[in-house]
Amino acid sequence: MSPDDQQPGTPQPGPAGPPVCYRHPDRVSHIRCTRCERPVCGDCMVSASVGFQCPDCVHQGTRQVREARTVAGGRVEPSSGLVTKVLIGLNIAVFVLVLATGDGPLGNKVVGRLELLGLAFVPSLGEVGGIADGEWYRLVTAAFLHQQFWHIGLNMVGLWMLGPALEAALGRIRFIALYLVSALGGSALSYLIAAQNQPSLGASGAIFGLFGAMIVLGRRLKYDLRPLIVLLVLNLMITFLNTDSIDWRAHLGGLAAGTLAAIGLVYAPRRNRTLIQVGSLLAVLAVIVAIVAIRTAQLT
Repeated sequence: MSPDDQQPGTPQPGPAGPPVCYRHPDRVSHIRCTRCERPVCGDCMVSASVGFQCPDCVHQGTRQVREARTVAGGRVEPSSGLVTKVLIGLNIAVFVLVLATGDGPLGNKVVGRLELLGLAFVPSLGEVGGIADGEWYRLVTAAFLHQQFWHIGLNMVGLWMLGPALEAALGRIRFIALYLVSALGGSALSYLIAAQNQPSLGASGAIFGLFGAMIVLGRRLKYDLRPLIVLLVLNLMITFLNTDSIDWRAHLGGLAAGTLAAIGLVYAPRRNRTLIQVGSLLAVLAVIVAIVAIRTAQLT
């Protein structure tokens, strides 16, 4: 090889001189990268488990390390339960707003505007309102609305029990999607079956959706599901023994939507996983939209 073909910064043997840093040819260095064995100076060397590495090898190794993923393909987050805490905070914030406004005109207007309602005259608003009147937002806002301490207490305990584990297993984005789809599924079935002037509120539909998702996840990971199934059965018994004060339609709708959404999220194969998961969620949403459209057509 002729002198013109030699790479700059390559240490020359013999009388050519001592080895120099491959990035700084003016600096002599007898320390070599443990991977490529090129000389590196004190400014370029990076501590490794054994010896030192050059910046190029460190960068190449970083690119080769695959990012950790959850069982559903989501990112592994350093802090678990963040989304769960935010959801609990939103529910509590709306509850405090309702509590602060009391039973007066303002409080009644807040509840009358946010609760799930098919189509009826709302006395606190002095007008006809409901989903069939174009207020589709009620399908979501009703899932964050509570009026009694026991109601929000039970729902938030359920969210705290189920949320962090599901969030860690699915990833934050997929968990948010699961929660919202479950809430919408509960609202949609209640809207379809309940009387058009029967109001409903609460996060129970979303919580039952998390129950279904946890069972799907447990089956995927081969966990012992008996304690969770017993807890779900007890909650269903309480639901159907108190149908006069509990919206069983929202519970069942949320359970069905959450279970179906979780199947698509957890069992999607790695190949085209994100595409299949999005398609599964959209399929559940399409059913929900169809239910809402059918009921709206009946009422209008």
